Amino acid sequence: MAVRKRFIAGAVCPQCQAQDSLAMWRENNVDIVACVKCGHQMREADKQAREQLREHEQVIGIFHPD
Repeated sequence: MAVRKRFIAGAVCPQCQAQDSLAMWRENNVDIVACVKCGHQMREADKQAREQLREHEQVIGIFHPD
């Protein structure tokens, strides 16, 4: 089965800053957005799964090694 990819009008790639180059599709209940110019990919799990994974976690701080 071929995966149908849709372009996101007006979106800008966070990696290469190209406009109108992001395509989106869904694989195994995960939304995938990829730039067709530089290949940068972002994945977002299903909202229900995210809520269950992070429901009781709290961020205390972020470590920045210097």
